[in-house]
Amino acid sequence: MAASGAGEPVDAKSEKAPFAQRIDPTREKLTPAQLQFMRQVQLAQWQKTLPQRRTRNIVTGLGIGALVLAIYGYTFYSVSQERFLDELEDEVKAARARALARASGP
Repeated sequence: MAASGAGEPVDAKSEKAPFAQRIDPTREKLTPAQLQFMRQVQLAQWQKTLPQRRTRNIVTGLGIGALVLAIYGYTFYSVSQERFLDELEDEVKAARARALARASGP
């Protein structure tokens, strides 16, 4: 009742199927039919997980893009604040010069 390469036969009392055995195709001699079957199973598994992987990739890309835009926006905001502070410093210097002129004038 055991299929070749399937591990232990099905236990009739507990009705548990055997676990699949890992096979290294480079070490074990497999027939072309077995290799073709392995490729089909791998392709089916890959296609089954493809939509989930695609969704994760899209969410990750959007998250990274949002982070980049946030950093870019913050950089522009910081640069505009620096100009604002430069203008304030110029006004402070002018006010100090006026105050010095008034104090030393009369």
